[in-house]
Amino acid sequence: MASACLREELSCSICLNLYTDPVSLRCGHNFCQECIVRVLDTQEAGGYSCPECRAEYQERPSLEKSRKLSNIAKHFLLTPLHSEDSGVSCMYCLQAPVPAVKTCQQCETSLCEDHLSAHNRSLEHVLIEPTSSLENRKCQTHKKLLEYHCCEDAACVCVSCFVTGPHKGHQVLSLDEAVRVKKKTLREHLEKLTSRTEDMEKRVQSLQDHRRKVQKKVADASERVNVLFMDLRKQLEDLESQVLSEISREEEEISLGILNLIQELETQKGELSRMMGHIEELCNVADPLTVLQDGESDQCDLDNLGNINIPATQGGDEKDYDDNVFKIILHTALSEIFAGAKKIFSVPEATDLSLDINTAANSVTVSGDLKSASWKKVQICREETPERFMCYCQVLSTTTFSKGQHYWEVEASNSAYWMVGVACASIDRKGTGSKMGNNTKSWCLNRADNCHLVKHNSVSTTLYPESPVCRLVIYLDYEAGRLSFYQLCDPIRHLHTFSATFTEPLHAAFLVWKDGWVRIKS
Repeated sequence: MASACLREELSCSICLNLYTDPVSLRCGHNFCQECIVRVLDTQEAGGYSCPECRAEYQERPSLEKSRKLSNIAKHFLLTPLHSEDSGVSCMYCLQAPVPAVKTCQQCETSLCEDHLSAHNRSLEHVLIEPTSSLENRKCQTHKKLLEYHCCEDAACVCVSCFVTGPHKGHQVLSLDEAVRVKKKTLREHLEKLTSRTEDMEKRVQSLQDHRRKVQKKVADASERVNVLFMDLRKQLEDLESQVLSEISREEEEISLGILNLIQELETQKGELSRMMGHIEELCNVADPLTVLQDGESDQCDLDNLGNINIPATQGGDEKDYDDNVFKIILHTALSEIFAGAKKIFSVPEATDLSLDINTAANSVTVSGDLKSASWKKVQICREETPERFMCYCQVLSTTTFSKGQHYWEVEASNSAYWMVGVACASIDRKGTGSKMGNNTKSWCLNRADNCHLVKHNSVSTTLYPESPVCRLVIYLDYEAGRLSFYQLCDPIRHLHTFSATFTEPLHAAFLVWKDGWVRIKS
């Protein structure tokens, strides 16, 4: 009780914890320095007050540190709780209550340090922590000490319980023996838990290492993308300048030609105007001799009027603007720029796939260009061959993959039922084991009943794309043993990646059912 009262006295009235760096106000109340500073910071100038007694201050009050109070609080924290808190006193100390340190089960007495040393240990009495009640350590039926443990009922019993009571004939152990067995079991569990903990720590370390590797890869990829786009921007800016310069040059060349034609026309126009004025003057002269004599001198000029060439005007041979030049420049330069960008990230060319009609089930219709497969309710009569699927509506590609990186784009119906993926050339063509995803020789993405999932060896994982998957890219890295599915949307989403060890050639594989269809994009 005393310690509880002392703790209350040493507690801050703001945070209700023991004082930390206690300070006091002029009114005498103490607080943690951090607590009172936080309170004063929320108060306005001229309206400061003590949180305890509401004493007001016109100016922000100064804080006086209380070193003695701080030492008392620290000492209280470091002092272990005394046994007096248990409320059990030594039964042999009659003059004044002395806290007991142990209670003897057999003697049903509590003893202090002095009387404990005089206690008869030859009887091998069981000493426990001080307690004022031993009723819970006695049999509720026979009022005797619980000295044995019933293995069958997992209960502590007294001697009468297994001699004449309800545990008669049961296997029992002494409490000490039962404790040894229990502790042995607990240690075994502890060893297993320790081993699991170590495995978890290793797994955590492995995941942290993987996370660091992923972060490094992402950082490297980001750096490469930054460098790439900086280079692309520079090349595009240079290309822009080149194309605009070419357009300006073309315009200057055409404009110069037009100006030359205009100048030539203006010159000839002036000559014609001069001649027209002279002729008009002659026409106005009344003297015949003057007209005839002057006309003879200019007859040569008049005869040459028909030989004056008028430069071509609209619809003639003048040069027009030709935008094919900059189109060719753009096409050539952009092709080179983006071809270089593709080489930097080693993107393989899309694989040109065709469906192998010799593997198509009778319920699968294959288009004439061998790019589409759709489900047909009325089956087609095809010859039964070892290559043809007989149980499920499946078809394989003619192309096989045994090395390298490949990808192909597929469109599929946004309803009905379909599967896309890869399958080994040796996949069964008959029986339930021939269905894609139900064996060790196929990996697929499946759409059925408005649900998307990936499946291999009859183990499926449900996917939760943000929108129905109607267009996707399938990417195969044979040597790395990775098969990835990407949804072509805005932005492109990674759906799932299988990790496997491929040991034989693979075909692109497709399944359609209930009006489902798929199409390989060229």
